[in-house]
Amino acid sequence: MKQRILVIDDERDLCEILQFNLTAAGYQADVAHSAQEAIEKDVSQYDLLLLDVMMPGMSGFELASRLKHNTSTAGIPVIFLTALGDESDKLHGFDLGADDYIAKPFSVREVLARVKAVLARTTITAADSDASLLSYEGLVMDLGKMTVTVDGQPVSLTRTEFDLLHLLLGHRGKVFSRQDVLDRVWPRDVVVTDRTVDVNITRMRKKIGRYSSCIITRHGFGYLFVV
Repeated sequence: MKQRILVIDDERDLCEILQFNLTAAGYQADVAHSAQEAIEKDVSQYDLLLLDVMMPGMSGFELASRLKHNTSTAGIPVIFLTALGDESDKLHGFDLGADDYIAKPFSVREVLARVKAVLARTTITAADSDASLLSYEGLVMDLGKMTVTVDGQPVSLTRTEFDLLHLLLGHRGKVFSRQDVLDRVWPRDVVVTDRTVDVNITRMRKKIGRYSSCIITRHGFGYLFVV
């Protein structure tokens, strides 16, 4: 089955170019010319979103925040496409749970390469699905469905937060330095600061309730999940 990508950008010509090239690359690509138009679609059916930031009405940042707080769409990877190239804008995008950030102008080849990399990193393989449940007491991760529950209640994590929890819970008792976390969770060609790691760890802790105390910081060493 072809992987489905939704391009959300108010530049119609750009949408047509991206849709044509994504389709030629073997993906099923749809377009929306505003955040509102995207919301009216069933976003949960897509495997990845290419999302412009500066759009009339609701911005891409606002849309991403809304989607990341919805359990049915929180796990969908997002690549921001934007003319906002400042470091503060990129950090804001990653803090919202973005998987990548491409500044305009860009080449189509670059976009295709980034799309391929993100999908490869976020796709659960059949082998992973054979052991799809990862848990500690009432904290349960379903790796096949990309969901997390705490004592039976669903928890809405961004893709980055999900990957962080997966890393720590899957290697209980092992200390991961910030660099280890960066190498395993973020794309290699994306520049992310230590602060971004800390922010995402803090947000993920808050969402998992009483299990937040299991994720501790060893100052000077890194993070680990303790039982």
